[in-house]
Amino acid sequence: MATADTAVFGLGLIGSIWARRYAQAGRLVASWSRRSGAGLPGRCEDPEEAARAARVLHLCLYDPVSVDAVLEQILPSLGSGQLLVQSTTIDPEHAESFAARVRETGASYVEAPFTGSSPAAEAGKTVFYLGGPPGDREVAREALAPLGERTFPFASPREAAAIKLAMNVQIAGIVEAHAEGLVLARSAGIADEDFFAVLRENAAWSGVAALKEEKMRSGDLSPQFSAANMHKDLRLALGAAPGDLPNLRTVCDRLAEWVRRGGGEDDFLAVLRLLEEGISEGPASRSGNR
Repeated sequence: MATADTAVFGLGLIGSIWARRYAQAGRLVASWSRRSGAGLPGRCEDPEEAARAARVLHLCLYDPVSVDAVLEQILPSLGSGQLLVQSTTIDPEHAESFAARVRETGASYVEAPFTGSSPAAEAGKTVFYLGGPPGDREVAREALAPLGERTFPFASPREAAAIKLAMNVQIAGIVEAHAEGLVLARSAGIADEDFFAVLRENAAWSGVAALKEEKMRSGDLSPQFSAANMHKDLRLALGAAPGDLPNLRTVCDRLAEWVRRGGGEDDFLAVLRLLEEGISEGPASRSGNR
């Protein structure tokens, strides 16, 4: 029988799914969130209470600032025999800093950013990038089994954080490219069905296209990965980049515009909506070229 030994910190879109999966597996001993997660088992009023109850502490927060705030509260409760698994998307420098602070308490630390939006989380197919010593990575891999079976090992928290940002740069750029191709095809009168039929046979077809096709065709912006979160991740990637990455900067700026308008909780597929708005606002200025 599974031992209830895991606490989840952060019960947003993904964290709440993970907490339910841990509970179904008999592993959830506590959960905590600043704003959400009502009704989840083991809900604690403060993070210290959750930290004291758990052997494995799994963080799924928003950004380095939120991780830092929670660590400030729970570090006095940590010690030998505990493992902190940090799945918030953060930058490499903060990953190393947080690891050092946790290890000073005697507890272990594994950076564990992930790939897979809410459908993957619901299906138990989240993929984790695990950064830390081999022994700690193995403990983390076993602890994360209720959430997904596939993990990629990295030698350090810095590497795990960096690969996560690098993958989100790919995802955002691919969605932008698919969106631009779609609006070009639509402007020529090509049906969405035909666009995607051709794309499926083209080298540009991607897992992102498979995930987003129906949402792109219908204009559905219900969040699988919010615009605010993707914008935050791209800002972190820009900060970690060794030089200018022009495509990254462009998509980051476009998402910043959508978030500024108040659409941060929409799916980051909002880049398609921005393209459509730009086209609808500007045909008169281009009509002479047609």
